[in-house]
Amino acid sequence: MAAGAPASGARRRLGLIAVAGALGLGAGAARAETLQDAAAQAYQSNPTLQGQRAQLRALDESYVQARSGYRPQVSAGVEGDYTQTISTYNQPIQDIAASVSASQPIYNGGATSAETRAAEADIAAGREQLRQVEASVLQQVITAYADVRRDQQALDIAQTNVAVLQNQLAETRARFDVGQLTRTDVAQAEARLAAAQAQQSSARAQLAVSRAAYAAVVGQSPGDLAPEPALPGLPASVDDAFATASRNNPAILGADFDEQAAAARVAAAKAANHPTLALRAQVGETGYYANAAALGVSNGLWARSVTASAVFTQPLFTGGLNGSRIRQALETDNAKRIAIEGAQRQTVQQVAQAWNQLNAAHANTASNGEQVRADQVAFEGVRQEAGVGLRTTLDVLNAEQELRAAELALVNARHDEYLAGAGLLSAMGRLEIAVLDPGLPAYDPEKSFNRVRRAGSVPWEGLV
Repeated sequence: MAAGAPASGARRRLGLIAVAGALGLGAGAARAETLQDAAAQAYQSNPTLQGQRAQLRALDESYVQARSGYRPQVSAGVEGDYTQTISTYNQPIQDIAASVSASQPIYNGGATSAETRAAEADIAAGREQLRQVEASVLQQVITAYADVRRDQQALDIAQTNVAVLQNQLAETRARFDVGQLTRTDVAQAEARLAAAQAQQSSARAQLAVSRAAYAAVVGQSPGDLAPEPALPGLPASVDDAFATASRNNPAILGADFDEQAAAARVAAAKAANHPTLALRAQVGETGYYANAAALGVSNGLWARSVTASAVFTQPLFTGGLNGSRIRQALETDNAKRIAIEGAQRQTVQQVAQAWNQLNAAHANTASNGEQVRADQVAFEGVRQEAGVGLRTTLDVLNAEQELRAAELALVNARHDEYLAGAGLLSAMGRLEIAVLDPGLPAYDPEKSFNRVRRAGSVPWEGLV
């Protein structure tokens, strides 16, 4: 039962989030009112981001493990034996032996140094991977935030559409009753209202889906969200975007660190052909428990030994193992070097796509804004003309439909423009928590690394 309690609690929490997302019950004190609030909440609690940070902390230990090759190895052992032999004395002998041994590497062909460099490069690549995950999570937050805002506005437009068409239908029926309009006009108004009510239901369902997605990435259901703030750091030109991406994009930097780690592992593989030198020492004592009188010994039997040695090893033939590992490491390094070019090309593509999407969305926003203004004037004019018999009911319905479609297109264009800007910042390597919430302390992987980097060190490590 105890083991199942945490799982039950997690299921209850998940259920609450899902209900709040579906029903819009996120108006409590814990809701995120601004994009800054949502980003801060996700930055501190998102499980994908938390998991990546834990993986990086685990990767920090590879540095300690690599550095252990510089340090002495000390071990202790205890052994007990029983021996029954046929001899002159024919006495059973029991002995207990205890020993302490130590080994200190002096030279291993540079293998430890190469492995340490590889670990440092792996950690640096891991930090760039964490930056990628952070940017991905923040982009998901921005997308979820903008989606909720878009769908809420779309629902408002749908509700306004239904209200206007209800009034139009009532007016049409009243004019039909006095003989000014025909049954066809009433049917047209009824059909448009039914279609608008269906669109309203779809908009409400889409908003619930977006709220659930928001709760999944942020960790809480959205309340009344404030308008999206301007994104700082957007480039003035595409050349600026390319230049910034070449310096800051985590995929490019991570690929470069991966290649550095692979090059260090080539040196480690080659070190296997070099000689090694180590110092070893052992202290041990053995006590024998037997019938001392029968053996002619009055004070018991014991033996103490001290051994010190210098061990020099030169590999001569390994059956092709070392050569194969060197070739394997070289080809791995070659693949990592090629991956840098691949990351650069992919980044160029991402920047170009985001830049063009941003420009297109910006142009669409301007055009749709002008369309909404013109359609609003046209709708009001058609309604007035219909009141004096110069326009039909269908003309009014069509004008109203065009206006709502233009309003919805403007909402979508603003949504797309904002997401394109976020995508451009991500491709440039500039989508970070400092951009969305400068006051929130950023996670510092260097602190976690510093807590473990000296673990297991000894005073004479620097001399070795």
